[in-house]
Amino acid sequence: MDNWFNNKWFVRGISLAFAILLYVFVSYEMTTTQSESRIPGGADTDRVQTLNDVPVSIRIDGDKYVVSGVPEFVTVSLEGPNSILTPTVMQRNFEIFVDLRDLGEGTHTVDLEYTRISDELSVYIEPKTIDITIEERASEEFVVNVDFINIDKLPEGYELGEPEVNPEVATITSSRSVIDQIAMVKVYIDVAGLTEPINNREVPVNVYDSQGNGLSVRIDPETVVVSVDIANPSKVVPINVNTVNDLPDNIADISINSEIEEVEIFATSDILTNIESIQTEEIDLSEITESETIDVKLDLPEGVQVSEETIEVSIAIEQTETYEEMPIIYEDLEDGQEIEFISPSQPLMSMTIVGNDEDVSELTKEDFQISIDIEGLGEGEHRVPVSIDGPDNVKTSVEYEEVAIRIINNP
Repeated sequence: MDNWFNNKWFVRGISLAFAILLYVFVSYEMTTTQSESRIPGGADTDRVQTLNDVPVSIRIDGDKYVVSGVPEFVTVSLEGPNSILTPTVMQRNFEIFVDLRDLGEGTHTVDLEYTRISDELSVYIEPKTIDITIEERASEEFVVNVDFINIDKLPEGYELGEPEVNPEVATITSSRSVIDQIAMVKVYIDVAGLTEPINNREVPVNVYDSQGNGLSVRIDPETVVVSVDIANPSKVVPINVNTVNDLPDNIADISINSEIEEVEIFATSDILTNIESIQTEEIDLSEITESETIDVKLDLPEGVQVSEETIEVSIAIEQTETYEEMPIIYEDLEDGQEIEFISPSQPLMSMTIVGNDEDVSELTKEDFQISIDIEGLGEGEHRVPVSIDGPDNVKTSVEYEEVAIRIINNP
């Protein structure tokens, strides 16, 4: 091998071979580059790229004026060498704007302009020209009102308290003509199905004209915090047992007692104000045949709720029993005194008891005592009240509530 490199013809041959290879390689590269430049979209070929939704900025004294008529986005087409076009499209660091700084109030026709785009690119903006209106900027404070929606879907008996809004006012900024159109500034609270208070809920502020159309204005703050109490008012009222029709002919009287005498009712405040008592559903007396305990529903007005809609009512058929010639007992007559009954003429009177048929049937006249108290009475005529001792489960009445007597002193 070393002998080959010592041979000058061998070295010359190798050098020639390398030269040929280098020529072929360079020729290929030049041919490829020239071919690419002839292909549409190649590195040096002009291309067109269209960009939609390019934002438009406004150059104006924003502290003094507001402008309308400027589109939020435009369409921009760029044409030029691919090597410049591609990075411009990818980076999108150019700006489309309208310069209104030298214009005053009124309506104007202005061109859309651009900046930070290479001079080697052609720029086409759609639309190129726009009509705009410049107006004086105005700010005004408005009270933020709360509008509750789905109030009819609150659970029955629940009601809303007064809402608290923080802050209570919002500053609206726009043109004077738009400010003058403002009729409502409000937030919305959905109360469907709510049973718990709303605490510090953040909600957006909305601005409307008198027709209910939303207005595009600057709102400060854009949201407010709302709290509102949701209550279920209640009231304790007596229960009245409601009866209809007359008792059957074979029943003289009955006593009716409900298990509970009062009930707590739940409703909105305006309903509760007009309710002083609650009635049961009707009990038909003509269908009473015996003493019994029945379940009766409460007859609730619309919008009123209770924890238990049914109560127990006991119906007791009353029996009347009259005891004739019940003795009138008296004591403490002093020595030497006599008593003479004037009315009644004898120390006897009748007594009537009324009560549950079962209770009355178990009693006799011996279970009662009629008495008068004559202690300390002197000679002469006196009227003395009558006292009755007996069981408490029946009502009693006597022929005379007081008796007339005469006290006589014997010598």
